[in-house]
Amino acid sequence: MNMRLTRRACAAMLPLLAFPQLGSAQSAYPARSVTLVEGFVPGGGSDIVARLLASRLRDDFGQPVVVENKPGASGTIAAQGVIRAAADGYTMMIASPSTLVVVPKATANPPYDSLRDMTPILQVASVPQVVVVPAKSPFRTLGELITYARANPGKLNYASSGIGAAQHLAAELLSRAAGVKMTHVPYRGSGQAMTDLIAGQVDLNVDTLPSNLPHIKSGAMRALAVTTPERVEWLPDVPTVAESGFPGFERTLWYMIVAPAGLPAPIVERWVSALNKALAHPETRQRLREAGFMLGGGTAGDAAALLNRETEATVKLLREANIRME
Repeated sequence: MNMRLTRRACAAMLPLLAFPQLGSAQSAYPARSVTLVEGFVPGGGSDIVARLLASRLRDDFGQPVVVENKPGASGTIAAQGVIRAAADGYTMMIASPSTLVVVPKATANPPYDSLRDMTPILQVASVPQVVVVPAKSPFRTLGELITYARANPGKLNYASSGIGAAQHLAAELLSRAAGVKMTHVPYRGSGQAMTDLIAGQVDLNVDTLPSNLPHIKSGAMRALAVTTPERVEWLPDVPTVAESGFPGFERTLWYMIVAPAGLPAPIVERWVSALNKALAHPETRQRLREAGFMLGGGTAGDAAALLNRETEATVKLLREANIRME
């Protein structure tokens, strides 16, 4: 009897003995280099944000933070690799709604479910989208464009970097808010879409501000409206879509740091703290704002709530507009 009690007592103590070791390992995090995966080619929005943050994270962590580009399939290749990685904080990802929301919800056989397979960490930045037309376009305001679109269903065409891309969804949302029908012209990437817009081959785009700001400033494009709730500092004279006759309209493209599902809470909080400090750094803030990004921040709970809201809204839009990806 005494021997059985001793064995039971020892067995009960094992988990207690393990917890200090686990806590010690997590408090020492990170003990080696960290990889921040990016699902698109260098130079894009998420890549710019990732590299600016990585330099600050290195200082905070005391370890290298390596940005690794794994482009392909709207970020799907990168996301699948991250999901399969150990949930230990050494493989993280920066991703946008196209990867986290559209791919899982617009494909017939989703490769993953972000709400199930990923741990949201922090929304680190966002960018306004802007309704742009060629410099030679007859439309001087969004109201003029919508009036024409209502009188000529399907005649206006808009560009995007592909089916389900941010430009596609923003233009569809605008079409539904205005009660008009426009024709979607998907390209294989944003570069050719932008070139053809400037040349007048397509009528409009609802693209990200950082990508289009140089062309707006040069006079190659005309900005009709921004998709944020309020006007933006980079284009103070350009009204919002809401001001232009569509109250409540809002659309921004955001970037979020995520990890494999099951990342321990202490490591989540370590990342949240480090990222918020990085975003608060004066040089980081200045460089992001100069590039046309709005600063993020907050908590992991905020990030999770955003991902849930965006998923719900996107599922509704995909269904109503009958948008499916191959």
